[in-house]
Amino acid sequence: QVQLVESGGGLVQAGDSLRLSCVVSGRTFSSYVLGWFRQAPGKERDFVAAITYNGGTRDYADSVKGRFAISRDDAKSTAYLQMNSLKPEDTAVYYCAKRGINWPSQRIHDYDTWGQGTQVTVSS
Repeated sequence: QVQLVESGGGLVQAGDSLRLSCVVSGRTFSSYVLGWFRQAPGKERDFVAAITYNGGTRDYADSVKGRFAISRDDAKSTAYLQMNSLKPEDTAVYYCAKRGINWPSQRIHDYDTWGQGTQVTVSS
């Protein structure tokens, strides 16, 4: 059974940076996409970024382009989300997710496995 565990969240000030990590454990039988989503209180879960196996293709939500960078180390089964120039509106629970097809998607229902999430709070 595949499991995803996120870490790296915390409380920061506007303009600061954070790096989130997502460790994948268990057997994955094929190449897969890793994505990041976020959910603010009272709002729907939104796409943030996604990356294909071996990092060949990356996709970002417009709201984070130029500030966030997604990467992965497949030897360590880990994905990262580097978040720079953080804003209060970036405050949310951030979730890592796996898609069994090696092409990025912004659709929640295209991802089959989810982590428990890590809280990111940005104060003004």
